[in-house]
Amino acid sequence: MKILVAISKVPDSTSKISFKDNNTQFDEAGIQFIVNPYDEWYALVRALELKENLGGAVTTITVGEANADPVIRKALAIGADDAVRIDAEPVDALFTANQIASFARDKGYDLIMFGKETINYNGSQVGAMAAGLLDLPYVSNASSLEVSGSSARLERDIQGGSQVIDVDLPAVISASKGMAEQRIPNMKGIMSARKKKLEVVAPIEAPRHTEVLSYSLPEAKSEVKLIDPDNPTELIELLHKEAKVI
Repeated sequence: MKILVAISKVPDSTSKISFKDNNTQFDEAGIQFIVNPYDEWYALVRALELKENLGGAVTTITVGEANADPVIRKALAIGADDAVRIDAEPVDALFTANQIASFARDKGYDLIMFGKETINYNGSQVGAMAAGLLDLPYVSNASSLEVSGSSARLERDIQGGSQVIDVDLPAVISASKGMAEQRIPNMKGIMSARKKKLEVVAPIEAPRHTEVLSYSLPEAKSEVKLIDPDNPTELIELLHKEAKVI
């Protein structure tokens, strides 16, 4: 199988987030960046499992500048065979999807895999857009994936149950929790990642339809109020008037 996995550089969820230039730019100073967990833990690892069972190769693709290279090297350490970086800032979802689709269009991939979303934007848009640009079938939020010959069977959670989908390959998939189990790169993988190919590709001209006007942090959480267990009336009053949940 020939599989392409899109991976993104995102801030570690424990990072302290701040903004600069009058709240128009994300301040990356002191931020620890990681591979987007949905891309790494589910899409990439399941792609590697398929390669191990069926043969083939796994390539990662990232739209980003040179500061994304350490994150890409981690994906190589986990087991990807090679990597591609489109040398452009991923300014919006459609721009990013255009870059990925342009690269993948004539490469003959059986599967193109994404995590279901990135943890910094939570947009869940790039995979669907790339599938549309490539005119390929798309299955989102898949929690399992099995491949047999030229078709794949996927399962995903839906309200009140689950849905099983059969799709002909090639196809585009977004992976959700349950697709695979996280892998920790070992020393051999870390050392070999330094020698694996990381191809840098110039971006294509593509429209940019969105612009960030400003960022803001969520409101700080209010202090915890402790209610005497013998005073349920006060608790009900607070839930009704302050929390507005009843």
